[in-house]
Amino acid sequence: MLTTIIQLYMPEFIKKKKLYQLFSLTADAFQSELPELRGFSYGECLAKYAIFTKNQAESCLQSGQPLEEVKLRLYQNSRAFGQKLRKSLYIKTWEEVVTTLKVCYKLIGIDFQCDKQNEFIIKQCFFSKYYSGEVCRLISSVDEGLVAGLSGDARLCFKERLSEGGSCCKGYFSRGLENEKSDSSR
Repeated sequence: MLTTIIQLYMPEFIKKKKLYQLFSLTADAFQSELPELRGFSYGECLAKYAIFTKNQAESCLQSGQPLEEVKLRLYQNSRAFGQKLRKSLYIKTWEEVVTTLKVCYKLIGIDFQCDKQNEFIIKQCFFSKYYSGEVCRLISSVDEGLVAGLSGDARLCFKERLSEGGSCCKGYFSRGLENEKSDSSR
């Protein structure tokens, strides 16, 4: 029910609050300070997020520090965020997970579509004009964590990326047997 409502309308202050939370969890994962966001519009904050994540990821990639540690922090922080969303929106079914992902992605300029075979396609992505393929692969740990948190156990797997010269992003969700059984019995 709540997932249907958020598809139709989300107040600006809630969008900004969720973007700030995304900014915070990402900065925490990179062990970095948040840039100043007060006084900026939602669109300006989103552009700041894209630049911030690009710069942080590039810095990590160039520093030679172990990327797995950063990926793990991005994943864990985002998973906790997804779990909170799941609880607050009373998400129970896979369809509600997908609907919530569509809304979340739409808010950050990503055109996300998913079919019945659990394959997804992204034809437009706000971040593709900022990210290289390497940066996208690192930052997609946030996406992976969000999906795991919202669903309980699903994995997000990319097959193609806009940031690597693809015409779109393509991939699929790998879901646990337990989750699939519970969805088919509803």
